[in-house]
Amino acid sequence: MKYHDALRYLYGLVDYEKRRVERYSPREFKLERVVEFLAYLGDPHKAYPSLHIAGTKGKGSVSSILSGTACAGGLRTGLYTSPHLHTYRERIQVNGEPISRQAMADLLSEILPTIDRVPGLTTFEVTTALAFLYFQREQVDLAVMEVGLGGRLDATNVILPEISVITSLSLDHTYLLGNTLAEIAYEKAGIIKPGIPVVTAPQKTEALEVLERIASERSSPLTVVGRDWTWTPIARSLYGQRMSIRRDGTPSPFDGTYDVALLGDFQLENSAVAVAATASLSESGHAWASPEALSDSLRSVKWPGRMEVLNQSPLIVVDCAHNPYSAETLAASLRTWFPDTSWILIFGSSNDKDIKGMLEALIPISKHVIATRSYHPRATAPYALADLCADLGHGAEIAVNPRRALEQASHRLEPGLGIVATGSIFLVADVREAWANHTHLDIPMGDWVDEPWEHHP
Repeated sequence: MKYHDALRYLYGLVDYEKRRVERYSPREFKLERVVEFLAYLGDPHKAYPSLHIAGTKGKGSVSSILSGTACAGGLRTGLYTSPHLHTYRERIQVNGEPISRQAMADLLSEILPTIDRVPGLTTFEVTTALAFLYFQREQVDLAVMEVGLGGRLDATNVILPEISVITSLSLDHTYLLGNTLAEIAYEKAGIIKPGIPVVTAPQKTEALEVLERIASERSSPLTVVGRDWTWTPIARSLYGQRMSIRRDGTPSPFDGTYDVALLGDFQLENSAVAVAATASLSESGHAWASPEALSDSLRSVKWPGRMEVLNQSPLIVVDCAHNPYSAETLAASLRTWFPDTSWILIFGSSNDKDIKGMLEALIPISKHVIATRSYHPRATAPYALADLCADLGHGAEIAVNPRRALEQASHRLEPGLGIVATGSIFLVADVREAWANHTHLDIPMGDWVDEPWEHHP
């Protein structure tokens, strides 16, 4: 099997990233199916300790920080995240290196007979099993596992982690996870295991009450960032930011000042969650979880597509905001970091999102709006986005694809204007790809170094 054959096979399974599932229930998401599949493979997920991270926003950033901390602490570390930006291989990494094309194809080829033994396996379930198996073969010392959807029924929820982490919760996937924060918190809290420490980001009261109740029922010590740990921003630049953080009450060796390579006020919250989680792991006896290793990780962490500056003059920013809360957070961060800049908004979103809510947050900072669509099959048609903008009292151009949207935006640039592209991770991926092949754009460009782009079949 070649790598492109492996991708074609994976995408040919039931893929809830490509098509909308009508309900989040044990009928569609069967942990028993995953458990059976992994048992046939020898339970690779039990071969090493793991960390488990769920949430609506920030779980990828926190996962990346914790993975970097473990690497800096001397561990061979696996990292599993989803979805990817440019190559499927990004989802499965060891010490920051994505799985190779050949390794992925070979592993999938090896387990094909086992897949046939378990009817109904989905793309995500098989990919999760591939990650578990690859980490076992690579003899990792630790795996950092990011939840794909929800938590309670997610394929990653077969592990017994060293710690459970729940990042910021907001209304997203409401047709699946529930229409209230309490319902969403219940699904995310499904990763809380009896007696295992839990760290949560600051949450609204409705969500926090659910997390506190479930943690109490399962005798899991709960640390709440924003209450038990507090942070203060100190300085910011286009290259990062500085924060101080303290634990309330009992002093901690992790109290202090940290430099964070990620931009955006929301990344300070994510960094604080990573600090609290690392401190908890340290107190549980994990020697690798040291302030020095954490500091190294925060100073060097990379998580592309999250308030990422592609170009400084003129400003071009991309962000994977895909719900109203994250769009509001992005708008606030843009006002804070670039107070003298107005924006040409390149916007595209999946059709199962609260698009009106996102536009209500982003239009006030936008001088022009360009409605476009990613190449993802669930992308909303640009004309429908333009109609929503009109309903909100703002005109919008239409661009047939992200490359064309960048071209149109470049023609509108003038002093004091920047370009921001947002609305979905898929749009950001396509904009970054168009940017990488930027010779058609009349914009001064910086250097770009990355691997060749890989389209979904």
